[in-house]
Amino acid sequence: MTLSETRNGELITISVEGRVDASTSGGLQSSILLAFQKVKNLTIDFEKCEYVSSAGLRALLIGQKTAQSKGGEMKLINVSEAILSVLKLSGFDSIITIE
Repeated sequence: MTLSETRNGELITISVEGRVDASTSGGLQSSILLAFQKVKNLTIDFEKCEYVSSAGLRALLIGQKTAQSKGGEMKLINVSEAILSVLKLSGFDSIITIE
């Protein structure tokens, strides 16, 4: 998995490339938490992400809870049908904004 971060004012976008699984989810979680130390609003771009495991879902959940505690927002963009299916099956589509 490769992560890249861009900042536009008070919004950070983290782009995810590859697979988010047990061995890589810690990196995503760290990036999310570091971003929320800088800004209140975070976008995670899944355009080049091919897989998200339950460990990846945990990282997203921690990010969502952090956003709520800061009065901010975390949203996911460019989510593939396969990953969207996982998010829907796990109920994440009701707690995280997906565009």
